[in-house]
Amino acid sequence: MSQLVDALYADHRRIEAKLDEVDRVARGPWSPFPTAFFEEMISFVKDFADGEHHHREETILFPALVQAGVPVEHGPIAVMLHEHDLGRDCMRRIRENLDAAKGGDEAAAAAVFTAATEYTELLRAHIWKEDNVLFPLANRLLTGAVAA
Repeated sequence: MSQLVDALYADHRRIEAKLDEVDRVARGPWSPFPTAFFEEMISFVKDFADGEHHHREETILFPALVQAGVPVEHGPIAVMLHEHDLGRDCMRRIRENLDAAKGGDEAAAAAVFTAATEYTELLRAHIWKEDNVLFPLANRLLTGAVAA
């Protein structure tokens, strides 16, 4: 299981690099609207941050922690799952406003930048919690456990 946790730590560094890019773009200037950048961000999150990283947490790490006695309803797993959902909501808002923003709708562009900024703030705090609380807990509880 420590190999999985090590891989998840490494994923965080890759995700943080993307968050740095998002922060730079969100500061502007925004003319023309950076549609291709946000399309690539959506793909990165869908395929890697959520599609691969969060998927491994939700299907391998969290169930192993539950089996080791960590409750699902309250505590770190519940917080992480809730934050995964909040991140998905940010990405939904980006997707829903992207076409209108591309077409010059200033309110839609502002909605994209707001959701992107919320996403980076959420993920940075989320990563800190996992790196400093959840993953050390996993390493303590799951030493010797084999990842699926």
